[in-house]
Amino acid sequence: MLCAISGEAPQVPVASRKSGNVFEKRLIEAHIAEHHTDPVTGEDLSVEDLIDLKSPRIVRPRPPTLTSIPSLLSAFQSEWDAIALETFTLKQQLAQTRQELSTALYQNDAATRVIARISRERDEARKALSEVTISGGRATNGDAMEVDDKELPEALATVVDETEKTLSSTRRKRPVPEDWATAEAIQAFDATQSTETLYPGSNAVSLDESGDLALLGGANGVAGIYSISQKQTVHTLDCGSAVTANLWWGSRAVIATSSGAVKVFENGIEVKQLGSHAGAATSLVLHPSGQILASTGVDKSFIFYDLSDMKVASHIYTNSEITCSDFHPDGKFLGVGGKDGVIRLFDVKSGDSMAEFEAGGPLQCISFSENGTWFATIVKGQTSVSIWDLRKMATIKVLEIGSPLESIRWDYTGQFAAIGGPGCVSVQQYSKSQKSWSEPLRKAVPAKDMAWGPKASSLVVLTPAGAISIIGP
Repeated sequence: MLCAISGEAPQVPVASRKSGNVFEKRLIEAHIAEHHTDPVTGEDLSVEDLIDLKSPRIVRPRPPTLTSIPSLLSAFQSEWDAIALETFTLKQQLAQTRQELSTALYQNDAATRVIARISRERDEARKALSEVTISGGRATNGDAMEVDDKELPEALATVVDETEKTLSSTRRKRPVPEDWATAEAIQAFDATQSTETLYPGSNAVSLDESGDLALLGGANGVAGIYSISQKQTVHTLDCGSAVTANLWWGSRAVIATSSGAVKVFENGIEVKQLGSHAGAATSLVLHPSGQILASTGVDKSFIFYDLSDMKVASHIYTNSEITCSDFHPDGKFLGVGGKDGVIRLFDVKSGDSMAEFEAGGPLQCISFSENGTWFATIVKGQTSVSIWDLRKMATIKVLEIGSPLESIRWDYTGQFAAIGGPGCVSVQQYSKSQKSWSEPLRKAVPAKDMAWGPKASSLVVLTPAGAISIIGP
């Protein structure tokens, strides 16, 4: 028997229970103490796995070559020569490794410099784009050109002033309609109707004035008008590219797409393309007057359209990619949320910036309350909603929902806020008399977007899969 490590006959032989190999006990115990493995197979091995082998003691004769001093010196010389050769080989390998490491470090440094230069050039290009005030954009339908004028035409400015004067003077005195849903009625809501997936990749849902027709569109460039009462799609709209936002303008459907186009459909037929962004459009909002439409885009700009002649009225650039927007309920300014985490308020008539708020992250949704003093925001990936007060220019309440959120929608009275995300739909109520918040409803219905039904009698929920769910009595 020979030791599997030394190749010589072991003085104290032991065998591995696992591999059956024979070892010198002294050598295998030292190897196990350092590596805990079998030196031959690489398997885990412990001292308890060794079996002592009994063999007759044999006295080995002294090798005849080591019986004199000259032979011993010769053996030592051979060992020295072997060590010298091994040391030389190790030095060669060390020098080669150092050279390879040096080359890799130089390549990494060069790559870092290139990345830094490209990032700087990208930031400079973005800054230049954000400062552009004139765009030679292409004509749409032959007459809608992008313009560099920030101020609205005098006729539209008059509409804004009249709308603000009318709404702001009656807002605080406006009573809650008698047949409006109460907290007790909302507590009794349940999921009453749901559809199969209609348009995968849908981002938004809108209800017409009757509350029966739901407008939504998907990533395949097709939108549809779904009748809740008939439980079927009544019109299919070909939009050309993925639908990113939608809303109703009276009986007409307005669609924004990933190509930047904003289109108007009537009775299922495209009647006008209003304008176009240099990149995907991200949101659509209708002015309280019903005569001005605003669209935002990844090109850091928002566009006001005059709906009386369906033309671009003004085109305004900001400092960041815009992800969401909403008009103040009086129509005097537009609030936009940026990818840079800043909420910006712009005067509708002049296009000037009025205020900025730091939200702490990319904005997912912004929505003004009908009380005229509050607005709510959702930061992408967060599980809470921030309520801001325009008078204090600060956050006054944080509503923690407990799961990631996508959208928030206030009702007409400003007392109920529907909040939705992949995990649930929640309705938060603010009691003005008690100055406190409560949660009358929470349902485990996944939501991408929502819309209040007539008189807050129901909630129409767009699921992340592109289906419609109805939560109501």
